[in-house]
This record gives sequence, C-alpha cells and structure tokens, in this order.
Amino acid sequence: MKILVIQQKMIGDVLVSSIICNNLRIAYPDAQIDYLVYSSTTPVLEGNSSIDNIILFEEKHRKSKKELLQLGLQIRNEKYDVLIDAYSKLESWVLVLLSNAKRKISYKKPGRNFLYTDNIPFESYPKTNLGLAIERRLSLLEPIDLQIKTDPIPKLFVSDKENQDAIALFEKHKVQKGRKTIMMSLLGSEKLKTYPLDFMAKVVDYIADQEDVNILFNYFPKQLESAKTVFNACKSSTQEKIYFDLLGDDLRSFIAIMNQCDLIIGNDGGAINMAKALEKPSFIIFSPWIEKKIWATFEDGIHHLSVHLKDFRPDLFLDKTEKMLKKDALSLYEEFKPDFFSDRIKLFLNQNISK
Repeated sequence: MKILVIQQKMIGDVLVSSIICNNLRIAYPDAQIDYLVYSSTTPVLEGNSSIDNIILFEEKHRKSKKELLQLGLQIRNEKYDVLIDAYSKLESWVLVLLSNAKRKISYKKPGRNFLYTDNIPFESYPKTNLGLAIERRLSLLEPIDLQIKTDPIPKLFVSDKENQDAIALFEKHKVQKGRKTIMMSLLGSEKLKTYPLDFMAKVVDYIADQEDVNILFNYFPKQLESAKTVFNACKSSTQEKIYFDLLGDDLRSFIAIMNQCDLIIGNDGGAINMAKALEKPSFIIFSPWIEKKIWATFEDGIHHLSVHLKDFRPDLFLDKTEKMLKKDALSLYEEFKPDFFSDRIKLFLNQNISK
C-alpha cells in the first residue's frame, strides 16, 4: 500500500499532522508512507521512521503554475492508494485533483467535496482534552478504520550526538546543574502572536522570584533586539538567572536544547509544540485572536496549562469575529495584564518544579 499525507503550513502544523503518519505506520508496518510539507519544516521530521519519503513543497510550486503541475504529475506517477489531505487549501486541491489516488480523504468543506472520496466533518468543538488540532487530524484516519489504539502524541527524535552537543553547550555556558531549566517561548511567529515585551519581562521576573531556576530565551538571531528588550526590562536578580547567549544554530539544535530543559512557558507557536512532542510540561499565553480550543492540546491543568484574555475578560469578545479580533489584537494584548494569570503560573511551577 502507498499512502501520501499532505500538510503544508508551519512547523507546529507539520509536527501535529505527523501523528497521521505515525498511526498509519503502526497499522500498516509495510506500507510506503510519504509526507508532503514545506521545505522549512523538515527538521521536525528527522529520525521519524514512520515516514519513508518527504516530498517538498517549495516556493517555486507556489509561484509557478507549471511547477505546481509538474509536482502534481510526479504525485500521479507514484500511483498512491490513499491520499490524506490535512491542509485542504487551493495548493493541495490541485495536487489532489491530479493525483489519481484511489482514495482521497480530507475535511468536509463547501465547494470542494467533489475532490475527495471521503469528506470528514470539520469539528468546531473539542470532545476531549487533546484539543481540536489533534482531534481533527485523528478524524482523518476514521475512514480507513485502522484497528489500532491511536497514539495522539506527536514525536520528535533527538540523536545521541545532538543530545551530547546540547549538554556540552550547557556546560560551556556554565548552566547550574542543581536547578531546573525553563525555556521561555519569548516571541511568537509574528507581532500579533507575541505577548507584549514589557509584560513578558514581568512574567520572567515572576518566575525568577518564585523559583531558583535557570532561564533560557528562545529567539532567532533576527529577533535579537526584541529579546534584549525583554532582558533589559527584567530585574537584575532575574537577569542573573538568564543564560541569554545560550542559543542553537538551527531548529535541530533548538530541539536538542529543549530536550535538556524541564519545561516551557510563553507564546503559542512551534517552540511550544516541539516541547510537547519532547513530553515537556507547557504553559501557553495565547494571542487574543487565536482560538484556544484548537491549540490548547493535552490540557490537563497539571502538565499543560494555558491562558487566554477571554478567560478573564469575556466581555471584550462579545459579538467579535476572528477578523475583528485579529485587527484589534495589539490593543487587546494591552488588556491582558500579567497579574491576571500569576496565580496560574505559580500553580504550574508548583506542580512541575517544586516536587
């Protein structure tokens, strides 16, 4: 059997959708399972034996109809038995149409159902604490009836060398071994997904006041100025606990560094999803325009907690569409005071550090 899973988009999406491949591998150990993703997201798939071939969707496929057509014909030549489209946008519809796969599975959405043999309801509310991001992906496996107990947790694989390199990096920066280490998801993928920097500094201060811990900042070199803004706004007693220059060179080194940390706190995004895949406890501060019910995965009130402005000020969300919330995101963020959830951070730290 030959199966193709499609998931363009960001790192978090690709990592979460890899659970489709993982469960297919358990059910069909001898199948060929291929995964079509953006080239920038492949580091989160390294070492995953559930995936036989990674097919890259590149910038040229987006810019050139000819290149997109050629990719579609390449997929058709593979003669897939099953195609699972977890993306379901224009880019993937063209590939699905050209694929000639015997069975094509995606979400039920108006105007595109003719493309697929199986159209699965796109649920609006989660049924469990897995969160909609996980539940929706698993629902795409229902038509195949896998006859296994599905595993909902995405996986990351860190090599011995990567772990050793991260340990060496910790030693080089003289990270205190007797203390737990917290990774701060300092900055979101865009400004509209980034908790205000002055507020984030207060959160970091609060963590440092509560616990004797090592604190790492997750940021890209291009985000250095924003990271410095947070660092400089922290109290000097907090700054002493921050290892500001302990950074990875790329996504794989971040994964290895995160593997040496004990938990993660901060903005929703790829870093949080990677930490969860490494089975690290997480505390998420959601952007006001993002729906918590989708990405608050594995929420149990102990190892995984999250906060959203709507939890504290539901009045600000009355009769507001996602488009309106996105437009007002920055002003809404200013209403999302760190004091609102300091008790929840304290609870999270107590449950995951103080033991």
